[in-house]
Amino acid sequence: MLDGIRVLDLGAFITAPLAGMMLADLGADVVKVEPPGGEPFRHAGGQNPTYGDTFVAYNRNKRGLVLDLRDGKDRATMHRLLACADVLIENFRPGVLEKLGLDPAELRRKYPRLIHCSITGFGKKGPYRDRPAFDTVGQSMSGLLSLFVDPARPDCLGPSTTDTVTGMYACYGVLGALVERARTGTGRRIEVNMIEASMAFVQDAFTNYTRGGEVGDRYSRVTRSQSYAFRCADGALLGIQLSGQEKFWTGLIDALEAPELAADPRFNGRLIRIENYHPLERELAARFLKRPRAEWLARLAATDVPFAPINNVKEALADPQMLALGSAVATHHPREGEVLSVACPLLVDGARPQARGAAPPQIGEHAAEILAEWGAGAD
Repeated sequence: MLDGIRVLDLGAFITAPLAGMMLADLGADVVKVEPPGGEPFRHAGGQNPTYGDTFVAYNRNKRGLVLDLRDGKDRATMHRLLACADVLIENFRPGVLEKLGLDPAELRRKYPRLIHCSITGFGKKGPYRDRPAFDTVGQSMSGLLSLFVDPARPDCLGPSTTDTVTGMYACYGVLGALVERARTGTGRRIEVNMIEASMAFVQDAFTNYTRGGEVGDRYSRVTRSQSYAFRCADGALLGIQLSGQEKFWTGLIDALEAPELAADPRFNGRLIRIENYHPLERELAARFLKRPRAEWLARLAATDVPFAPINNVKEALADPQMLALGSAVATHHPREGEVLSVACPLLVDGARPQARGAAPPQIGEHAAEILAEWGAGAD
């Protein structure tokens, strides 16, 4: 869908590389421009010290080029590439581009068709604009982390949510700018910061406060949605969400063969069950411990309760549903071998988008072909 769109990805870590990869998955020609030695995530995990696992996760379907933007000749090459580019994505702190000789105002003047996507931690103004920011900083300041953390035992858990949603919002902005440019011929400067992206990701938490005065915590969503996680007799885990429809509660009662719960006045109605979430959780947990997970999965499926096994990442890749969907995609690098990752989750006319099918590049791997194709001089 983005065939013919040229993207320069100057990003490091997750936010900008993810946005670039999402565009690449849709067919854009994305060139990852790195400094000498490569971006930091190249050296994070994995057997190859310059092909780290986290780098691999966010850089498929790209080609690799090394430029030292502090060097005048390389900076001149960058400007020749910008003259051919449709999109520039970067996640530098405010002021860094100017120091590298790529002042955003000058870019706007010299390349009016260019869409420049700038990702920052805190935005370009305000008292925190110059601070360093990573995922936990974004989660913490935005309020997102407060919806996961136990105040009595504070602990950082789980994946890089702020990084991921920021990259997705960045891609969303770029796609909108591409649609507009098709009408007007003029590019835009798109700005997204990690704090606002994280807040936008949990709209309901803020609306529940601004309209209802509720300052949420880690149980706010799960009590309203009636979500639970249980251990079964064999030690395996499963999750259920009853939501707001009474039929799912009655289906759970049937699966458990527990009419006494339906008759319990503490659980007689959804609003009462929300109020008594923890007592109900304890009652249900005791019952799920009596049978192995496979039997519970069969019972819940028979009564149409929304449920799933709580898979780890290995189990998720091997789940029959994921295998049926073809959720994993394999790419091959001539020196690094097979790279297996989660496929682009979109279907276009019933099929995955057909991108380059390329494994993430090694440092500067495609320099000669990129410079020649983009008219920048292979020398």
